Amino acid sequence: MTCIEIKDIATIQMGYSFRSKLEASENGNIKVIQMKDLLDDNTVDCNGLMKIDMQTPKEQHFARKRDLLFRSRGQINTSAVILENPDDAIVASPLIRIRITNPETVLPEYLNWYISQTDAQRYLTSMQAGTSVNMIRSKQLEQMPVHIPSLSIQKSIVELTALSARERTILNTLAELRNKYISTLLIQLAKEGENYEKN
Repeated sequence: MTCIEIKDIATIQMGYSFRSKLEASENGNIKVIQMKDLLDDNTVDCNGLMKIDMQTPKEQHFARKRDLLFRSRGQINTSAVILENPDDAIVASPLIRIRITNPETVLPEYLNWYISQTDAQRYLTSMQAGTSVNMIRSKQLEQMPVHIPSLSIQKSIVELTALSARERTILNTLAELRNKYISTLLIQLAKEGENYEKN
């Protein structure tokens, strides 16, 4: 396993900085990925992206499938991976786009997972120390150390993470169903008790 900086395996691009409030346009020519489009499971929801009218921006601002979008501002500094083609979508500031330069050596999904782990979060927290605004700058993100194992181990980690997430989803669903079942039984018991007292 080697430890390198993100800048050695990826390009970093700050999101497009709009000078005024975004105005949605139903027939807009450009879609915009904003902070609100990043989901809790660290993926990007490309359905229903805001459309706007604007002159076509530079190629560097467009997002691609398997790009990572980093939450540079706020209490939570994690990333989300784009799992589908976003089609003419640009990344809005304060998001930072991370694009792996060689996906055959480093899996974007692995880096997405790594950024959420303790070592990475400790580094990011240290970069915010003493600042009044909770924000990570592009240069600080570029210099973040990353442990890169072999590709096979990266794939195993990504697969295990996906299985673990699916297991949590199933367990949460079962817990909800159990609670509904118990609630139904208790309501039925309450009604039967009420009828018994009346008789």
